Amino acid sequence: MADVFDSCARKMREHGMSDVSIAQFRRLYDVWRNEEASSWIRERDVEPLIGVPSFHDVYKTIDHDKAVNAFAKTAFLKLNGGLGTSMGLACAKSLLPVRRHKAKQMRFLDIIVGQVLTARTRLDVPLPLTFMNSFRTSNDTMRVLKHNRKFRQDDIPMEIIQHSEPKIVAETGEPVEFAANPDLEWCPPGHGDLYSTIWESGLLDVLEEHGFSYLFISNSDNLGARPSRTLAQYFENTGAPFMVEVATRTEADRKGGHIVRDRNTGRLLLREMSQVHPDDKADAQNIGKHPYFNTNSIWVRIDALKALLAAHDGVLPLPVIRNHKTVDPTDPDSTPVIQLETAMGAAIGLFDGAICVQVDRMRFLPVKTTNDLFIMRSDRFHLTDSYEMEDGNYIFPNVDLDPRYYKNIDDFNERFPYSVPSLAAASSVTIKGDWTFGQNVIMFSDARLEDDGEPSYVSNGKFVGPLGIEADDWV
Repeated sequence: MADVFDSCARKMREHGMSDVSIAQFRRLYDVWRNEEASSWIRERDVEPLIGVPSFHDVYKTIDHDKAVNAFAKTAFLKLNGGLGTSMGLACAKSLLPVRRHKAKQMRFLDIIVGQVLTARTRLDVPLPLTFMNSFRTSNDTMRVLKHNRKFRQDDIPMEIIQHSEPKIVAETGEPVEFAANPDLEWCPPGHGDLYSTIWESGLLDVLEEHGFSYLFISNSDNLGARPSRTLAQYFENTGAPFMVEVATRTEADRKGGHIVRDRNTGRLLLREMSQVHPDDKADAQNIGKHPYFNTNSIWVRIDALKALLAAHDGVLPLPVIRNHKTVDPTDPDSTPVIQLETAMGAAIGLFDGAICVQVDRMRFLPVKTTNDLFIMRSDRFHLTDSYEMEDGNYIFPNVDLDPRYYKNIDDFNERFPYSVPSLAAASSVTIKGDWTFGQNVIMFSDARLEDDGEPSYVSNGKFVGPLGIEADDWV
């Protein structure tokens, strides 16, 4: 086995990978080959997490005049390594336009920077912003940041670059070769790679030198994960080394990662569905038993994280997630591979005294698919002048767009040439078949369009309901 891994290490060195990245991959590889049982977090070994304090409970305990003091010691880090390949994007997902604001197209990146600049101005805090980019997203992201005349940051790095690792052949453990597109031989090690990347970059030392004590980390495609002085002050007040924002699970969230408590150690654990044994699936997806899911927004004390990383030489012993894929994700007949990953939130299990706080859906607005983007671009949201994605109740209609015609962003945009329909009166939206939409279309109740077997059109101002395009003589 050592000889097999040596071929992986050799490939990584030939591509300029660092000793830290190779050491991290060696650990993932060894766990994969030798510790199959470690892939499961069994139901019998954990207890449900219950009674988490809510943001509203926390808000009442905070001296809001003083909360800015903790906020002034907080730095902001966004995970920005994804290309959005699930939507057919070939650039950083954060460069995808979300919606217009004052006639200007606003991308994820524009909104994130707007949120930071608003906090800096209103609260007179430095709030440095750093992106963890991949080699695929760095150039595009930095080009946009450098062209933003209002965003300036000199003392704190604006980016750190996450590691890459080889995909490995499932049958042999060898690094895969794919001459048709060598880039597909590589993958990121999951967002748990954040910790080794931070360690190697020296970012924590720089932040401490400039007086920062806390780091708030979230995904760039979650526009609800805004800077919060309330949560910063609460985190400081608790003295906890690590805090995860969780939200109440609904049926739509039952397959997501959730927080449990280890019966033996008492520590909190992140359990992803890939770590759930088949015999435990019913319990794990029981939202009454396990009521909270992980939003992947975390707060961490910089000194505590530095100490933990130093104790492990920059490679944290996070649970290993085995992802079974093909080397070309678009070709199911290409070579089966294993991608070894770790999850950022899993670090909660390495800290004594780690805690959770329950937040509302307004702090969890991810865009993973064009179904999510459909809602984000609709009249359900208003982008405020302080760059908050505002909605009345954050309870959204279930959206099911035919993946044959709407999964790819270019196809999606082609079928909504003006804007997406109004969703203010919609309980759910189901579109089957190839439909293109005119202006000012309104969807209501359980809106549904069936496949006509040919390209179809919803003309301007039409109403779409449970019966499809419905007569509007009742208006």
